[in-house]
Amino acid sequence: MTVQIPLGNDALAPEEAGPAHLHEVRPDIAYLRLALVNVVFIGLPSAGDRGFVLVDTGIVGGLEWIARAAAARFGAGARPAAILQTHGHFDHIGALEDLSAEWDTPVLAHPLEHPFLDGRQSYPPPDISADGGLIPKLAPLFPRRPVDVRARLRTLSPDGGIAELPGWRWLHTPGHTPGHVSLWREADRTLIAGDAVITTGQESAYEVALQTPEMHGPPRYFTPDWVSTARSARDLAALEPELLVTGHGRAMAGPSMRAALHHLAEHFEAIAPPERLRGKAPAG
Repeated sequence: MTVQIPLGNDALAPEEAGPAHLHEVRPDIAYLRLALVNVVFIGLPSAGDRGFVLVDTGIVGGLEWIARAAAARFGAGARPAAILQTHGHFDHIGALEDLSAEWDTPVLAHPLEHPFLDGRQSYPPPDISADGGLIPKLAPLFPRRPVDVRARLRTLSPDGGIAELPGWRWLHTPGHTPGHVSLWREADRTLIAGDAVITTGQESAYEVALQTPEMHGPPRYFTPDWVSTARSARDLAALEPELLVTGHGRAMAGPSMRAALHHLAEHFEAIAPPERLRGKAPAG
């Protein structure tokens, strides 16, 4: 079961396709889709070197695309002030070790995510019994081992602020991973949710290919804590965002997006988890 988002203009965020297929959704926010996942650039194009932040680093093989997009948007040789990781799953850290070294850039993450980013701990095995398509059956092939960026790894400020992103706050949205975070800007109600909620199904290769706009919980096969995940989805819905940018799927905006997000949050236990768990996770 999924929550359909109508394809009206108030659901699909207005996008301008920029250089290197960047999709600009605010003057200072653009995202780049790398196969099945998005990376996000926060900063005005005029910001230049060290004037922007990169959120997540995509899949293995994405380094050249990310570097090319950064140069096209911010100028040749422009480097981010920080790389902020929403979490450390393989499809979000594919270029992290190389980019952080090449750019000599700090990596920001929640302390509970540090073991997966400093070489200490692998993620738990995937749930191959999760329903929804073929991808859960293939998930054992996906990397779970940690990367090691300990030399540049930094802890997000405990007060929720982000020095490199004035006006933004990070929110702890666990469940998909222990230290998963989302980003929130109150001024224009912009939410960068990572995988706490996503706008396309990740269990079906067909849905991944089509990028059909639907509101979903995080990928079922890599989400071990559905109680915390439900709580995180409800916390995000309560923000009443105007723009939603997620780790998978297209950016969404407006009343239809909010209605779908609220529906997901209110009926999370009946919609988001694997079928065998639906209705069993307490509201929390």
